[in-house]
Amino acid sequence: MIKKICLIFLLFCFLSSIGQSNRLLCEQLESLNLLINNYHYSPKALNDTLSGGVYKLFIKRLDEEKVLFTDKDLAVFRKDSLLLDDYIRNNNCEFIDKYIKTLRNRLGETKQLIDSYRNAEFNYKGKDTLKYYRSKESGYFDDEAARDRYWSKRIRFEILSKLSEDGDDLSELEANFEQLEKEARPIIFEKLQCQLDEIHNTERGLERFVTETFLNAFTNYHDPNSTFFNNADKSMFEDSVSTTTMSFGLYTDKNEDGEIVIAYITPGGAAQFEGSLEEGDVIRSLTSGTALVDTNCISNEEIVAFLSDTNHHKVAFRVKKKDGSIKSVTLSKKADKPVENLTRGYVMSKEFSVGYISLSSFYTNFESPHGMGVANDVAKEIYKLKKEKIEGLIIDLRFNGGGSMKEATDLCGMFIDRGPVSILKYRNGETFTVRDANRGTVFNKPVVIIVNSYSASASEFFSSLMQDYNRAIIVGTPTYGKSSMQTIVALDEIRTELGFCKLTTDLFYRVTGKSNQSKGVIPDIEFPSMYNGLEINEEYLDFALPNDSIAISVKHKPGKKIAIKELREKSEFRMKQDEGFRKIKTLNEKLLKGYIKRDTSYSLTLKNVFYDINGYNDLWKDFMDYFDDRKGILTVKNTMSTEEILKNDEDRQQLNTFSMDDIGNDIFIEEAYHIISDIRKMN
Repeated sequence: MIKKICLIFLLFCFLSSIGQSNRLLCEQLESLNLLINNYHYSPKALNDTLSGGVYKLFIKRLDEEKVLFTDKDLAVFRKDSLLLDDYIRNNNCEFIDKYIKTLRNRLGETKQLIDSYRNAEFNYKGKDTLKYYRSKESGYFDDEAARDRYWSKRIRFEILSKLSEDGDDLSELEANFEQLEKEARPIIFEKLQCQLDEIHNTERGLERFVTETFLNAFTNYHDPNSTFFNNADKSMFEDSVSTTTMSFGLYTDKNEDGEIVIAYITPGGAAQFEGSLEEGDVIRSLTSGTALVDTNCISNEEIVAFLSDTNHHKVAFRVKKKDGSIKSVTLSKKADKPVENLTRGYVMSKEFSVGYISLSSFYTNFESPHGMGVANDVAKEIYKLKKEKIEGLIIDLRFNGGGSMKEATDLCGMFIDRGPVSILKYRNGETFTVRDANRGTVFNKPVVIIVNSYSASASEFFSSLMQDYNRAIIVGTPTYGKSSMQTIVALDEIRTELGFCKLTTDLFYRVTGKSNQSKGVIPDIEFPSMYNGLEINEEYLDFALPNDSIAISVKHKPGKKIAIKELREKSEFRMKQDEGFRKIKTLNEKLLKGYIKRDTSYSLTLKNVFYDINGYNDLWKDFMDYFDDRKGILTVKNTMSTEEILKNDEDRQQLNTFSMDDIGNDIFIEEAYHIISDIRKMN
């Protein structure tokens, strides 16, 4: 009788938990729908078309690799594809239960299946075939037998891949294969099990993953930059463009192998100041006093919680570098609010001097009534650089994902005397021309701006303005193509547990009336890039806003026309003669054709996997070895003001030397210098 009562009680608790979850999801969806209808730039109707779009995003993200669900599951799910709008309208969120239950079951079954292979005798003689069809989208499993075959091949491939990565001598691997395979097995099984466990290790586990995936699908359907945020997401986003955070100055994420990596280093933060950690480093463990976290089989949320803990002021990061070496780096939390500029100007010279400034984001100070941020810092650095008698300025916006639009507007005003800097378009169709608020300029000599496919939003705002006013030469590759502005709104001002929404509210246009949306800023002079053809721009995202144009009410007055054609011809001639640029182009072509967009198959053997993996690694090794040995032609130094700041700080001197070496040996910066040299000669 007692057992029966306990079972009934547990069942009641479980059903109660599900009921609470459904109520929370319905409240969140109701608030999201209301916010989107009231504030989104282009809200979409709650109808069957919305149902189909949200369903597509939701299903895709629940099982992105298509390694869990079967066609039978999809047949059940597909019944909702035209009903989601009705569920939302009727405040009925019970539909989410089937996805939670099915995903939980498939995860459990897959873990059991993988575990059943632990002691299996695998065939490595080429009985099975690995197929790579990048031009054809893979489907879900036809049945359980197809799922079993997939995981059998996947496990064997993972084992052979590990052996191939750990050893560089095929004959030695073949000679010791039995023992090496035995040693690799438990590592691979642990890795695969951990990847499946990750969802369960988050707060509220799988239930939260499914519901927040749906909330994001609903929000992203309106446009890919509108996103649902939980409390942690909101804090991390705001910190990424703020200068006033107390932290270790870095953000972590999971890579494709399930490893915790450093995804972003905050300008001016503790990690950048120390100088040894880099974006892409794999974190193996974290230690603070007696507290130790091994990052094997742990969620990124757990890592964020550990680093955010106020008791963990000093943490030792044990990381694996890109070259495979293991390094231990100890960081202490510091306020990212700078004592001095987060931006630093350098002087490059050969026949003459040119200033160089790199901007990793358009950061701002949310606590300052005037929002003093990147624009103010750049103005100070230009003042210092002008004292060094520079003949031109290079502004590097590569990998700058944007930030504060106010900072971008202020920065634009520093290079033009007066006139419009952008046109805003609101949801009601009205437009507003943003003008330069200040007369005069801070710099009047030639400017070259370097961009790439990861330069987005505020970066595009600034670089396109400089291009339209003939104020700078834009070089690099077409930018990301984001021409929208977002604001963060609470789903409920009192109940913050409902979360937040980063919502697209306005679009911004160039002073010509044209848009960068889904097209990007097209450089005046294009550079070869290893990212060409990777389809990483916004236009490739589902439901991206289209490119359009608007009428202008205030005409801008561009400066003297620049001889772009002549400058481009000179630059292209130099790049064709330069071995480094040829290597970049060749690497990109080989990666696209041989790996990223290949259609091929081969027998599952150690030899074939070894040659496939090492062929890829050899491509990168040859490329990296060349640029590690390459010495640039430019001499790089600090401004006198920076030298004064650094003279009594050995640690910062070391970091500064590292930065100057990077700048002096950067082939793209070197070509930008040559372009300024061409402008001087033409003038």
